[in-house]
Amino acid sequence: MSELLTIMKSELLVTAILFLILFIKLGKGMKNETMLLLIQSLLLLNFLAGFFLNEEGTLFNGMYQSTHLLMLQKSILSLGVYLISLLFSGWLKTTEHLPEFFILLLSALLGMFFLISSGNLLMFFLALELSSIPVAAMANFDLDKKRSSEAAMKMILTSAFSSGILLFGISLVYGATGSISFSEIPLLLNGSPLQVLAFVFLFAAFAFKLSIVPFHLWTADVYEGAPMATTSFLSVISKGAVVFIFITALYRLFQPMQEVWYNMVMVLSIATMIIGNLFALRQQNIKRFLAFSSIAQVGFILVGISSNSKEGLTSVVYFILVYLFSNLAAFGVASAISSQTGKENIDEYKGLYQTNPLLSWVLALALFSLAGIPPTAGFFGKLFLITAGASNGSYFFIIIVALNMIVSLYYYLRVVRAMFMDKNEQPVEKVQTDLSAKLGLAICAAGIVLTGLLSWIYDHIEKLV
Repeated sequence: MSELLTIMKSELLVTAILFLILFIKLGKGMKNETMLLLIQSLLLLNFLAGFFLNEEGTLFNGMYQSTHLLMLQKSILSLGVYLISLLFSGWLKTTEHLPEFFILLLSALLGMFFLISSGNLLMFFLALELSSIPVAAMANFDLDKKRSSEAAMKMILTSAFSSGILLFGISLVYGATGSISFSEIPLLLNGSPLQVLAFVFLFAAFAFKLSIVPFHLWTADVYEGAPMATTSFLSVISKGAVVFIFITALYRLFQPMQEVWYNMVMVLSIATMIIGNLFALRQQNIKRFLAFSSIAQVGFILVGISSNSKEGLTSVVYFILVYLFSNLAAFGVASAISSQTGKENIDEYKGLYQTNPLLSWVLALALFSLAGIPPTAGFFGKLFLITAGASNGSYFFIIIVALNMIVSLYYYLRVVRAMFMDKNEQPVEKVQTDLSAKLGLAICAAGIVLTGLLSWIYDHIEKLV
């Protein structure tokens, strides 16, 4: 029992928080302000607990596994959920169903924890479903808006389609190898046509979840229609969890087929960066803009993954941490402006610096980091990804990546120019943010700067890898 409590500590803590919120909801309930403060405190404790009493091991005959690296990945996701509770506190306080929102959110987070610790394909599939279904309900949380319902419907349909593809791929893997265990499958792979077909189906399912081109078409519509808190969760937490298990699948499960998947990853990385960048250039809505921006960022993540090395794994985990701070900061500022003024178009951000200098600086810092401009952490994150990707000697691939970074500079700086340089006779009025949102933005801004300057963070990840 003591081994179970320590190895599955993260999942048990999230489950305990879930039940506590459920009991409060079933009882007399609380005011939203009090409830939110309690949940924020519990999420902070959940994040801090990830650094204590960590123990490696396996449970349930290898179905569940835990290492110090997996615990760090869970801590990154826990930090992101805590920041979401801070940044979107203004919207959360006004929603009629605050407990239900966090019950769904924490259920999805629990699924992601089990997903990261999966030791066989059955556990992996069940965890993926647990992490996906609640998010579709979260997308429909703006009950008075039709586009929110539309976003939820598209989310459900695409999730169901990708789940069907994944389940078919898993059945082919079992048929070709006779096993669903992560430790046994690599020993049974020989590159037969059936095994390659099974891998293609599994890869396609991952591509849906990560919005890899050409499986990205749902992303912008869902991001635009869902509440900003749900959009940020989809963009950062959900995507980060799938990236972590995607690395495990490629580096461990399908390691013997590295020659097959390297070419797929390289081609799709190029396509994802180019399509994401080109569509981001055309966007006026800030949520759709950040949606295509996140698609392009996945293309850069695939560059690091393609190296199939310790440096590639380290750079990807590091970049997810940087991406978390950068993207949540951008969504936090966009949410503060949207919730009070209803403005979501980039043209409406013209002259924002005149009335909201602090929000403008935080958003600019986030965009600089996403663009990879030094000395922000985004620069170091992309540098490590490209360095890892170049280890295979595919310099043409790296040249295309560098050119795409230049393209991304244009559309990120377009927003910065609108805020600081373009004139507007009717700029966005002064936006009032509560203490929680200010704390969240401060943490994100500090993370964008310090994660790049403090080299021990990257060294610590490398040591765990």
